[in-house]
Amino acid sequence: MQNRNILALIITIIATGLALAINFAPNNTFLGRDVSVRLGLDLQGGIQVLLRSADPDATADEIATAARVIEQRVNGLGVGETVVQQAGNNRIIVELPGVANPEQAIETLRGTGRLEFIDSQGEFLADGAIVRTSSSPIPPPQLLESRNITDPTTLGPIYQSITDGADLDTSAVQPTFSQGGTLGSRPAVSFAFRGESAQRLASFTAANVGRPMCIVLDNTVVSCPVINAALTDGSGIIEVSNEDERTRIFNQLKYGALPVPLVVETSRTVTATLGQESVQASITAGIIGLAVVAIFMILFYRGPGLIATVALLIYTIISFAIYRLIPVTLTLPGIAGFILSIGLAVDANVLIFARLREEYRRGRDIRSALELGFVESWPAIRDSSVSTLITSIVLFMFGNSFGVSLIKGFALTLGLGIVVSLFTALVVSRTFLRLVLPLFSDERAWWFGVDRREPSPTVQTAA
Repeated sequence: MQNRNILALIITIIATGLALAINFAPNNTFLGRDVSVRLGLDLQGGIQVLLRSADPDATADEIATAARVIEQRVNGLGVGETVVQQAGNNRIIVELPGVANPEQAIETLRGTGRLEFIDSQGEFLADGAIVRTSSSPIPPPQLLESRNITDPTTLGPIYQSITDGADLDTSAVQPTFSQGGTLGSRPAVSFAFRGESAQRLASFTAANVGRPMCIVLDNTVVSCPVINAALTDGSGIIEVSNEDERTRIFNQLKYGALPVPLVVETSRTVTATLGQESVQASITAGIIGLAVVAIFMILFYRGPGLIATVALLIYTIISFAIYRLIPVTLTLPGIAGFILSIGLAVDANVLIFARLREEYRRGRDIRSALELGFVESWPAIRDSSVSTLITSIVLFMFGNSFGVSLIKGFALTLGLGIVVSLFTALVVSRTFLRLVLPLFSDERAWWFGVDRREPSPTVQTAA
């Protein structure tokens, strides 16, 4: 028993230490991972983009598919708690909290994500040039509008496509770096084609070593590298000038091409709906709430209440560390889920301590009453936690299926809180109580919130 208590204490100390290291990591970086606090649109503001299908004949299924692709691309940008939803038959609303580069985000959203290799007939085309290809003879409308081009035929000839974007193996698309060269290592995106595109790419590169072959994404030239060797397996890398450009290209290719081209109908900046003062007020209210709960637990349950308060602080430290590590984007519904889980964590301790008192008054010694308190209260704690977890899972799945990301935030923080509260109530509180138990005899039972034992009931029989 003692060895088990020591092991549980060591696990608690390690978990708390790691959580503190994450929460107070210098420059918000822990083991090379960004662990900064992420806030949602209602707490920090962001941008709202209304996208419209450029194809008037687009079906509802195509718009729904486009919305799913957009949501995957947005998540690839590291933006949490996004809102991506259909508006009518041909529009999609996208809300992005805390976007550092709105122009890049918008470009990532509306790009169709069609990657092609074209035969430039030995010509080096300028990076960023708009071209017509045999697979896409008419560039996307938003691209033409951005360059003030009214007649696509003025762009010049149609270049023959070597590959088809539909044959791109998205599982092979990864951010990487080029292997040296005259300019040194540069950001790049790896790719691989399959099927007929891989065969055509291998044949073309084998027959044109030393000549340029242009890489085109959504009718825009990315680069025109010289073919140094045949790409026999249909794979290679796309070198870019900076990491922002690599992120944009990676997200467009990784999460698939849009089934319909989209144009940006409106784009506007959204301010935080709560504001900094409201956030500070929420933090203050949370601290006051925790303090009131701690005072109640200590006054009513005395020693166990004090230990429960320590366990509650550990719960808070570990929860915030998990939020930063995953990461979980905090919004008002997410904070509500966290506060609700605190209440459930206190409920578990109340059940345990109430059972401890009851067993002690029945004539048990302090040690037996403590162990029975945990054992007898476990079914109620288990059932309530499982039912809440099931609710959290259903809410998360509902939000994931219908794009209601605010519900997902609430469900995620609530579910994580339930798991952590079980650890603090059943491991931390129990370990601390077991370790301090030898310091108190039955004469000091007041420390457990029990001043005296009630007499055992007697049974009277008729004379």
